[in-house]
Amino acid sequence: MIRRIVIGLTALAAALVAPVPAAQAAPTGGSPVVRTEAGLVRGETTAEGRQFLGIPYAEPPVGGLRWRAPRAVRPWQGVRSARDFGNKCVQTSSWDPGYEHPSYTEDCLDLNVYVPEGSARRPVLVWFHGGGLTAGAGQDVVPDVFARQTGTVVVTVNYRLGAMGFLDTAGLDGETRDGVSGNFGMLDQQAALRWVRADIGRFGGDPGRVTIAGESAGGRSVCTQLASPTARGLFRAGVIESGAYDDCRARTHPDAVTQGASFARKLGCSTVACLRGRSAREVLEAQGDFDWGPVTGGAFLPVQPELAVASGTASRVPVINGSNKDEGRLFAFSSFDLNGTPLTAEQYPGVMRDTFGDEALARYPLADYPTPTIGFATALGDTLFSCPALRLDGLLATRGPVYSYEFADRTSPPFASLRDLHTDFDFGATHVNEIQYLFKHFGLDSPLNAEQWALSRQMVQYWGSFVRTGVPRAEGQPTMPAGPGTVLSLKTASKGGNTLSTSVHQEHQCDLWDGASNG
Repeated sequence: MIRRIVIGLTALAAALVAPVPAAQAAPTGGSPVVRTEAGLVRGETTAEGRQFLGIPYAEPPVGGLRWRAPRAVRPWQGVRSARDFGNKCVQTSSWDPGYEHPSYTEDCLDLNVYVPEGSARRPVLVWFHGGGLTAGAGQDVVPDVFARQTGTVVVTVNYRLGAMGFLDTAGLDGETRDGVSGNFGMLDQQAALRWVRADIGRFGGDPGRVTIAGESAGGRSVCTQLASPTARGLFRAGVIESGAYDDCRARTHPDAVTQGASFARKLGCSTVACLRGRSAREVLEAQGDFDWGPVTGGAFLPVQPELAVASGTASRVPVINGSNKDEGRLFAFSSFDLNGTPLTAEQYPGVMRDTFGDEALARYPLADYPTPTIGFATALGDTLFSCPALRLDGLLATRGPVYSYEFADRTSPPFASLRDLHTDFDFGATHVNEIQYLFKHFGLDSPLNAEQWALSRQMVQYWGSFVRTGVPRAEGQPTMPAGPGTVLSLKTASKGGNTLSTSVHQEHQCDLWDGASNG
């Protein structure tokens, strides 16, 4: 049952976490030009520093390159403009502003670089966007202020999504050296990291000090890259924000091939040539509710990420790993209240039993929550996000430092897409809400009050310190704890401030969920 919920949440994430065009600062002078290995790019100078947008890091995966590993971008002549974001990868429309229409563009393997002023050789943060591996783009965050405040270079990345990024069929397997396909989007991320290793020094970044980070599907991507042998040496640290859902589990190769065959039948295809002949629109319309994600069994991901960590084969680098206190409220709202059908007290027992079982109903009595939807959301967030994050902490601690946090600012404003709904639903510290404390989410200024801005500055210090030194610290605040069992709870001052907590496991009923099957 829970596994089916995870698949359903992928579609919801696609609708909720897609980006909108960034509000760019007016140029303040100069048009910086940098020579990359493929050619010259002309960026822009803003009030925050320099930025270079829409730089291709691989050849467009079109025609015969669709469903193949990314190939090095061909050199170009002259100076290429890098003042506008590149195309978004193929994805459906969503309710986010600017995403009223789907994207059918496969020429999308671009990245964006944000550089503070100055000539110092700076550590690098590479950000993988969220969106359920079916939506989003590198432009969903604009980290120019973060880059300036932390003295880091930040790179945001586009990668193939949905069927375009994760289709596995017997025919595609036959085109690979190891007989396993379906990891094209993850291989795109590695191609972007190889671009960083080769070119980021020309922008003032240090290719030897790269941290990979992401939220939701981006955090899951980090978890997957930690486990991938082909990613070793491409980064020295990782940040996983709300990315441990479903325990970072990948699809097995047999399951992925079976799903791929069903997808091909839906398109009326029995050969790879037929699949490559279908339009992007046809592929997108057919991908539906299939489970798109990484595949185990090949050179990219020989075993499940959790097994790679447990066996010691995963990259031994420092990691920040955490979740938000009220992760489930976004998804429960979408399932019930958004449609004008909030969960009722009469429905609550049956829905809880059908979804989670009798024991969960006893653990989450309706009387403990302001509404039935929030009661359901609490159980959902605990089993899908909070407890998997704590389990991952325990695994990661066996092979290197893991720093644990929980974003717990229940006063936080809902992120932009939810604000536009003009609802009085209490989202609390829900999924995605922490992003606006670190970056300009969707390129928009965060609508934080004075206390929330103070928390934002502290979080930027924690994350920036980690990128620079491998240890997350903030001035006048407790150091983010290393090792499992203790978690840094991030809150505004009037709610108690940032504190070290040893009760998070108990608060999220993890003794129940740690023994539950997610299959």
